[in-house]
Amino acid sequence: MPASTWAEDGDRMTALARGSDGRRRCWWGLSTPDYERYHDEEWGRPVTDDRGLFERMVLEGFQSGLSWLTILRKRESFRAAFANFEIERVARFGDSDVRRLLADASIVRHRGKIEAAIANARAAASLDSSFAELIWSHRPTGRRLAPRSTGDLPAVTPESTALSKELKRRGFRFVGPTTVYALMQACGLVNDHLVGCWVRGDVGRAQRARRYPEPRDG
Repeated sequence: MPASTWAEDGDRMTALARGSDGRRRCWWGLSTPDYERYHDEEWGRPVTDDRGLFERMVLEGFQSGLSWLTILRKRESFRAAFANFEIERVARFGDSDVRRLLADASIVRHRGKIEAAIANARAAASLDSSFAELIWSHRPTGRRLAPRSTGDLPAVTPESTALSKELKRRGFRFVGPTTVYALMQACGLVNDHLVGCWVRGDVGRAQRARRYPEPRDG
């Protein structure tokens, strides 16, 4: 997300901004049209299919050290380069594909991240259960306080730390707790739209309407 742009709300400093349509959004959702579309239409809305989750994991990994806006604007190129993020197809990528990707100026050309994406596809393909079941089994349980400002948004949580460890144990790369929490935010395992953001209610309703794997005990 971009740097915070603060907006005054009564006597409280919050991180909401009002758009030209009159609706209030999380601060980063108005910084560019690309962010506004992503904020309104995708971020936080539940993603429960293997392909969609794998795509977002790969993109979160490529984002490390870069602006998310850079990744969003290259997203279609990433899809073309990585076989639309179909896990079984990416798992079959070999050395020639790595060379092809390193020569592709339309994506982020980083050998470690490219090789991690292929390794992650192989790890996901080798799971006994679905990739989605593994990810959603670490969905937080119980009630969480709704975030009211940027100070209420964690960088990591016990659940993201546990999922990071489990993913690494299974051979996944570039899946540290911070990257994993960003994945959890993006894919609706948590609802981190701020109180007062018009999208927060939509996300909550979408979460309640879906069925998910039961979280693991302990």
